[in-house]
Amino acid sequence: MEPEWVSDKSKFEPRLILPLSLSYDHRLIDGADAARFLRWIAEAFEQPFLLSVQG
Repeated sequence: MEPEWVSDKSKFEPRLILPLSLSYDHRLIDGADAARFLRWIAEAFEQPFLLSVQG
């Protein structure tokens, strides 16, 4: 659990955080592609139903 700022409530609230990292070889994979992939993985964890719909 870590505190996260909620702007519409103007306060910190506890939130469960899952640390996530990605290792890759810059000679083979562009950093922008790796960042987009990692963001896609994070969104799949946040909303798993969308992953089953999108395939």
